[in-house]
Amino acid sequence: MKSLHSIILILLFFFLATPSSEAQFLKKLGKKVEQAAERAVIKKTEQKVTKETEKAMDSILNPKTGKMEKRENKSSETNTNGSDKNSSTNKSDNHNTESPSSSPTVWTKYNFVPGDEIIFDDNLQAEENGEFPSRWDLLKGNAENAKMGDENVITLNHNSIIAPLIDGDDYLPDVFTVEFDAYFDEGYTNWQRYLIRLYPGSNGNYEETKGNYYYPIITYKNGASMNVRLQKNSRTYNGYDESVKKEFAGWRHIALSFNKRSLKLFVDEYRALNIPNLQLNPKAISIGSYRHNPEGKIIAIKNIKIAKGGKALYDRVMEDGKFITRGILFDVNKASIKPESYGVINEVFNMMKEHKNLNFKIEGHTDSDGAEDYNLKLSAERAAAVKTALVELGISENRLQTEGKGETIPVADNSTPEGKANNRRVEFIKNN
Repeated sequence: MKSLHSIILILLFFFLATPSSEAQFLKKLGKKVEQAAERAVIKKTEQKVTKETEKAMDSILNPKTGKMEKRENKSSETNTNGSDKNSSTNKSDNHNTESPSSSPTVWTKYNFVPGDEIIFDDNLQAEENGEFPSRWDLLKGNAENAKMGDENVITLNHNSIIAPLIDGDDYLPDVFTVEFDAYFDEGYTNWQRYLIRLYPGSNGNYEETKGNYYYPIITYKNGASMNVRLQKNSRTYNGYDESVKKEFAGWRHIALSFNKRSLKLFVDEYRALNIPNLQLNPKAISIGSYRHNPEGKIIAIKNIKIAKGGKALYDRVMEDGKFITRGILFDVNKASIKPESYGVINEVFNMMKEHKNLNFKIEGHTDSDGAEDYNLKLSAERAAAVKTALVELGISENRLQTEGKGETIPVADNSTPEGKANNRRVEFIKNN
């Protein structure tokens, strides 16, 4: 009824108006119609572009269903060998969803070596769908457990911060490493960031001593940056891999090492930061999120691990007659070596190349999950895979022996995630 009244009033105005007014009215009316039509076309185009973008992202996140899924309760899952438990190393070693190809990726430039003893390990197993991750504290925003393809992940809202639940406020040792996988969406490299704070709380900066301010380490899909201000002198550290383009979408492995005063950070095999004297005493760690235009986008992390220690491998061999590493990782239920393992493998290769009389027996060890005979077989296959990797790099085959020990020689209690992670290891024992 209101519309009818409006039409009548417009018509009366039209017929009673002067010719001049009539011309002006027609001109304005035509302009309005033209603008309305233009808006309709733009809206239609935006809807189509948004729909196509969402469709493409869904296919990237989950090729099977085209959707990101919530995680099902892990307790209902069984493995392929009929056991209700996953075989050893299947949990925390699951960094990628892709099956290994016949030509696995080798990070030849990677020299990151994880710490000796794991103090926090979260592979997100047995977490309840849609709930807040049980081993984390929420400092800002929101986060929850979810599933992407076959992977268990933590999804974060834009501008969220989470911190691992570890006893005490000052739990980071003088020498430590941090690793996690971060998902990056398509878009300009600075549109999505993960912020690593090496200090307690959720502030934008931290004043450890008067006049010295530290800001979060910002990680991108192609590198990282960090700002500090020391007694009013500002410093910016950064490094970017120009080969990574905005079209890239997928997981990146973030690896950070701190040794008393120096800091290094890798994004996959690219070393983005190498700070020789940070003048910071890290106390705690948290992971934050940022996403430009976050609506409908995915911000997710997985496989978070913190380890302490990091003495040079050769020094360990000379002191103890062997060294133990938790940094050689494998695909689930397979002996396929993951790319991030090449930090350790490259280090062993260089050590053996320099010291021609140094020979090793490589032992594979597992936690107690899964059948004992299965673990024994799998650990032997994985030890053999490490030998093969070193031989392919150029080490003579007769300098290496292998043996699988399975779960028979634990070095920690298998009742905790950290204990299991420490039992999943590869040992290099010096041979005379």
